[in-house]
Formats: sequence, C-alpha cells, structure tokens
Amino acid sequence: MSDRRVAAIPLRDCGEDLVDVRVHGLKVDDRKHDEAGAYAHVRQGVLTRLLHAQSLLPAGVLLLFVEGFRPPALQRRYFEEYSDELARAHPDWQAAELRGAASRFVSPPEIAPHSAGAAVDVTLIDHQGRELDMGTRVNASPEESDGACYTDVPGLSDRARTNRITLGNALSATGLINYGTEWCSQSSLSVQEQEDF
Repeated sequence: MSDRRVAAIPLRDCGEDLVDVRVHGLKVDDRKHDEAGAYAHVRQGVLTRLLHAQSLLPAGVLLLFVEGFRPPALQRRYFEEYSDELARAHPDWQAAELRGAASRFVSPPEIAPHSAGAAVDVTLIDHQGRELDMGTRVNASPEESDGACYTDVPGLSDRARTNRITLGNALSATGLINYGTEWCSQSSLSVQEQEDF
C-alpha cells in the first residue's frame, strides 16, 4: 500500500451510506469496539457483499465481523504506532524503508480503505461462536506471527489452510478483494474502483 501509484489515484465519494452491520444479521465481535460504534460500520455495498458471502459458507460456519470503518485519526494512530514499533526494532532503517514496511500491514492514512468504510476485518466462527483455526489470531502482524498472517503463507496446518480458503472463496465470490498480507482483511476496492469510493 505504499506504492505511490495507488496514492495518486483520485478518490470520489460514491455516495453510499455507512451502515451499522449490528442490525443486519451478522455476528459482530467487540474487540475493536469504540464508544461511537464506528468499528461496526461499512458502506452499504460492503454490507451487501458480506451478507451474500455469509450465505455461501458451509452449514454451521458463520462470518464474524471484527472491524470496518476507522475514523482517519484512528487509522493514522494505527499506522504511526506500527511504524514506531518497526523503528524500535530496526533503528538502522531509513524513513522510506520504515514506511514501506509499515504499509504492508497497516494502510497509510491517506489511502486507507478502512477510513472510507470500504474495508473489513472478518474471520470465521462455528455455530457455537468459537473462532475457527486460521493459523494466527485476527490482525496478527508479520512480526508477531512470523509471517503466518500472509494469506498464502506455506506451512499452515491443513485445517487453517482450509478455513482460509473457505473464507477467501466466499468473500471473493461477492467481489471483495483480499489484502494479501493480512488473511482477515478484505476490501471492496480494486485499483479500478478506487475512484468511486
């Protein structure tokens, strides 16, 4: 996400409302809860895709919505905190190298689809509400997970690989695009569509 070509694409609001997924039948986790409830909002088009994806999952498997909209100040805070963490771990890295490394996991604030309500973090749960094995916790960083957060990382257990494939297939069938450095993050934006969000 640090590619300057992505940041250069002009953005226009598509006019879709931000909607609260908690009133539309999705299971919502509160680990990213904020006082205003922003975390539980996405654009109407994202919600429509999530509900469709839910219908494509095998019996007994459900989506668990973790986070959608992030106000720009929160996105900036996430980016700066992760950049600071990387700077402490790699004091010899230059600013551009730190920005590039941080951008592989947290979108820079000026282009973050979460800040448009156009991205969502989700995982899978069973009918009893237990999270399925995805190989890492939701939102595990590359450092914390030793790279296991990358969607197509080799060496996952068969169960985790199958669960990631199940999640990815259901979401991609609805037009959501996986952010490859974070198995749980999906965006409704492609480079061609960014101008309309």
